[in-house]
Amino acid sequence: MNTKFKTFILISVLTLTFCGCGKDFLNTKIDTNRTPASVLTDRSTLWTFANAFYAPMTTGFTILDNNLFAAATDEGQQTVSSTNTNCFNQGTINANINPLSYLYSSYYTGIQAANFFLDYSKNGRQFLALNRDTISDVVNYNNDINNLKWYRAEAHIARAYYYAELIKMYGGVPIIEKTLQQTTTVDVPKSTYDQVVAYIVSEIDNNKAALQLNWKTSSYTGNDGRFSLGSALAIKARVLLYAASPLHNTTNDLTKWQAAASAANDVIATTGLNYNLDVSNGYRNYFLGSNPLGSNETILAVRRAANNTIEALNYPIYTAGGKSGITPTENLVSDYEYVGTPDPIDPYKNRDPRLAATVVTNNSTWNSRTIDESAGGTDDMAKTNTSKTGYYLKKFLTDNLNLVQGGTAQNQWVAYRYAEVLLNYAEAMNEAYGPDAVVAGYSLTARQALKKVRDRASTSLPVVTTAVVSDFRAAVKHERKIELAFEDHRFWDLLRWKDAETVLNQPIRGVKVSKNSNGIFTYQTATIGTRKFLSRNYFFPFAQSEIVNSNGTLIQNIGY
Repeated sequence: MNTKFKTFILISVLTLTFCGCGKDFLNTKIDTNRTPASVLTDRSTLWTFANAFYAPMTTGFTILDNNLFAAATDEGQQTVSSTNTNCFNQGTINANINPLSYLYSSYYTGIQAANFFLDYSKNGRQFLALNRDTISDVVNYNNDINNLKWYRAEAHIARAYYYAELIKMYGGVPIIEKTLQQTTTVDVPKSTYDQVVAYIVSEIDNNKAALQLNWKTSSYTGNDGRFSLGSALAIKARVLLYAASPLHNTTNDLTKWQAAASAANDVIATTGLNYNLDVSNGYRNYFLGSNPLGSNETILAVRRAANNTIEALNYPIYTAGGKSGITPTENLVSDYEYVGTPDPIDPYKNRDPRLAATVVTNNSTWNSRTIDESAGGTDDMAKTNTSKTGYYLKKFLTDNLNLVQGGTAQNQWVAYRYAEVLLNYAEAMNEAYGPDAVVAGYSLTARQALKKVRDRASTSLPVVTTAVVSDFRAAVKHERKIELAFEDHRFWDLLRWKDAETVLNQPIRGVKVSKNSNGIFTYQTATIGTRKFLSRNYFFPFAQSEIVNSNGTLIQNIGY
C-alpha cells in the first residue's frame, strides 16, 4: 500500500528546532529552503545536526496527560476523572481522537533529522579539515574524526529506535531513508510490520561495528546518553522479542523466538559492555536523581533538566504541592508476593520489597509523615482528589521535595536497562528452548536469567520451580509486571502477548481503608473503575487527516 505525503524540513544554520504540527502525517515543518548541499559547512553546524536527531526522543514521565502512561493500563488509575487517559480506558481512541498521535510526527521528525545528518555529513571529514589545523591541533582533529564516525553510526541507530517506537503503536509504517525536500510530494510504500523489523535489524547490524562500545566505560564519558553498541543491541533485542510474540507471530514460529533469545544474549555476553543489576543502590534508589546515569544497569536514559513535574503531579494531595495524580491499583499491588508469613493485620508486611519501593501504602511513612486514609485521617479517601485506589505512587519520586518553594530534582527516564534485557532473554529462551535448556554459546538458561532479577529484589522470594513452558511463561509475565511497573512496558506487553482483551476489560480494583476503635486498620477490596479494550485497539489508527490528505493511498488500520 502506498502512502502519499508531503514532508517539510526546517533547518537553521545555527539551530535546529523541532515542533509538533497537529495530526498531519510527517508534517515536520521547520523552515528554510536549505538542503544538505547548501547549508554552511563548518564544524559547529555539523555537531548541531549530529545532535538534532536526539531531540524528539520522549521521556515517559510526561507521555500522556503530562504524566506516565500507566493509567491507561491496569497498573494505575488517574485521580482526576476527565483526562486524555479515558480515550484508552473507554476504548474510544479513533482516527480523530488519539492523545498519542503527536508521537507519530515527533518520531518521523527524528527520522528526518537522522536522514538529513547522514546526507549532510557525507563530506564531514572535509568540513573538519577546513575548521581544524590538522597538524598543530591533530589531537582534537582526530577526536572530531572519531565523533563523526560515531555520530553517523548513531544516526542509523536513531532511525532504528524511532521505527521501533512507531511499529509497536501502528504496526507497518512507511520507511523513509532519504531527506525529502520542501514541497516534495512522493509515494512511499507502507511496509509491513515484518519488513520494518527487518529494516531495524539491518540498521543495527550494519552499523554496530562503528559505535562506541559503552560510553560509561570509555574515555568519552561526557558523551553518555548517545547511542552506543549496548543500546543498539538492546533496541534489537526488544524489537525481536516483540516480533516473536503472539500478536506478530501467529504461527508461533520458534525461529523468531530463537532470534530474540540470540539478540538478548548479545547484550548479556558481549565483551566490554559490562552491564549488571544495580545492587549497591537497590531497586528504590536506582531510579532516583542522577543514580541511573552512573549505574551499570542503565543502557540508555533520556535526560532532561531538573524539574518537579513527576513529584508535583503524583505526591498525595495532602502532601504540600501534590495532586495525587496516578495511583497504583489493587490489580498491581495484589501481585506482589510474600517473602514471609502474611500478617493478618498488615497486608503489606513481609511482601516483595519492590512493593514498598514502588507504592505508598496506608499507614506507611513517607515524606516525613504517616499516610492515614481512614475516615477523619489526613488522607481520608472521602476528601476531594485523594486516592481512589487506597495507594499512591512512590517509584521515581524524590523524597521530601519542597514543592511549595519550587524545589526540583533530577528525573532521568530509563528507556533501556539490564533487568529488562534479562527478562527479555528469559522469555525468549523459554519459548525457544524451555526453562532449563543449556544452549551452546548462550550464557544463561531462562531460569537463571529470571532468578537474577528476582534475587536482586529479595533472595527470600518464592523459588520458581516449574519446568513447564506455559507455567514458566506465566512466571515471566508476572515478573515483568512487578519489576517493570510504571516504566511504560505493561501496555505494550499486554498487546504483544494478546492479553489486552482479557486484562484491559477487567474492573480496576482498589482498597477502602477504615480504622476500628482499637486503631487497627482494615482493608476492603472495591471496584473503583472500568476498562474497555476492543480488538481493533491492538494497533493505533492513523490520523483521519492523513487518510484524507493521502487521497486514498494510506489505508487505515483494521477496525477504524
